[in-house]
Amino acid sequence: MSDTQTAHQAWDDRWKSEAGRAEWLEPDPQVRHWARVAYDGGGRRALDLGCGVGRHALYIAELGFETSALDGSVAGIEHVQQAARDHGLKIDTSVGIMTALPYPDGHFDYVLSFNVIYHGDASIVRAAISEIRRVLKPAGLYQGTMLSKRHGKYGLGREIAPDTFVVDGDGEKDHPHHYCNATQIVDLFAGFELLSLGDSEQRKAGDWHWHLVAERL
Repeated sequence: MSDTQTAHQAWDDRWKSEAGRAEWLEPDPQVRHWARVAYDGGGRRALDLGCGVGRHALYIAELGFETSALDGSVAGIEHVQQAARDHGLKIDTSVGIMTALPYPDGHFDYVLSFNVIYHGDASIVRAAISEIRRVLKPAGLYQGTMLSKRHGKYGLGREIAPDTFVVDGDGEKDHPHHYCNATQIVDLFAGFELLSLGDSEQRKAGDWHWHLVAERL
């Protein structure tokens, strides 16, 4: 595995503790909205790529999707499995990486990857997007986030590749993070029709992320 694809190791440590999971249990409002749009539009198979501890996978399954959830963290997947049992939900879980998805071509109507695919350099990001496009049906919906160049930590630390930085000793940024502007996002998602794209702060001031929704061409 490339040393630019190591974020799951840090998240695995976080997901092992209740305190580490605490911030990541409630579905994001934008996911609630677009997952419902995808379901109401006839989508029935969904993938939560980089599912963490399952906050979105559980919500998607509750909507009625045939839900798959993948993460590189064993601890995260184990928590998803237990939470699914506790809620009486069926979720197909897998431990894996975003650049080699274990699903057939054109399998999903909706793929979500929230705060995930920017953990690597540009080649990793492109490979992840290629895999997302491969497993989506034509006209399938993708929802995800990318780090914005407006982010307060853009340019900090070691630049290990263009627009890709590692901040040693930072618990959140001590593995690779790739940052984009709007023009770069349009280029990265050339195989998609962008339906929604906005740059907004997430959990705190300066935490700028692009939120995008796109239809597979």
